[in-house]
Amino acid sequence: MTDERAAGPGAGGELRADCGSCFGLCCVALPFSASADFAIDKDAGQPCRNLRDDFRCGIHRTLRQEGFAGCTVYDCFGAGQKVSQVTFGGQDWRRAPGTARQMFEVFPVMRQLHELLWYLTQALALPPARPVHDELRLALDETDRLTRRDPGALVELDVAAHRRQVNTLLLRTSELVRAGAPRRKDRRGADLIGAKLGGADLRGADLRGAYLIGADLRRADLRTADLIGADLRGADLGGADLTGAIFVTQSQLDAAKGDAATRVPAALTRPAHWQAPRRGPGRRR
Repeated sequence: MTDERAAGPGAGGELRADCGSCFGLCCVALPFSASADFAIDKDAGQPCRNLRDDFRCGIHRTLRQEGFAGCTVYDCFGAGQKVSQVTFGGQDWRRAPGTARQMFEVFPVMRQLHELLWYLTQALALPPARPVHDELRLALDETDRLTRRDPGALVELDVAAHRRQVNTLLLRTSELVRAGAPRRKDRRGADLIGAKLGGADLRGADLRGAYLIGADLRRADLRTADLIGADLRGADLGGADLTGAIFVTQSQLDAAKGDAATRVPAALTRPAHWQAPRRGPGRRR
């Protein structure tokens, strides 16, 4: 939906969204609720009013200004083009309306599988995770195999069960990577909405699924922290160090605020909307 995304693992391949090869699936298959992220209500299966006949977004360049900030931080991890070009062989739901319902059901399943491929690929790039690399490769191959099932099999897939199996490996990976951190704070799933964490030493912290919405993380040290599933919407990462932070996605960075002094993981890109460095409190402790 947006060009505010980076390559990361799978760059140039199937884990990078290629909107030009997709039939606008995220703009049709998914529901929207009117909020700060979306200007309108939209039911699943109903095309967004901004979707053009060529499957492009009519307000792509002004999504934030038009009240569709949620679109700018969404990432399908390449699931859109996989469903459009591989699973359905290039048949689009407009010219082949009989495919529409099943295509829209397959898309969210494929998106979850591609997200797992992203995490597994990232895990395999982490040297401390070598003890589980063989298992990670097997999980990667199995997940990839699942993405190549036919539409009916994908709709019936128990993707939640597969996620649980993969998550066990990702947890072990996290423990191995964070083992050498001097302080390993456990804030998994914590409610840190609006928390004042400027300059905090969060090296090796477990922040899986933490709610960091609007949190002040200016100049925080997040090296080797596990941020899988953490909600960083509106979090201020100005001057923060995310070098080596694990399981960070481009969409998480896109949803946060930052500046030129923010250090981001090597596989990701500094979002275009981030501003220049600002002065503020929060010296690293």
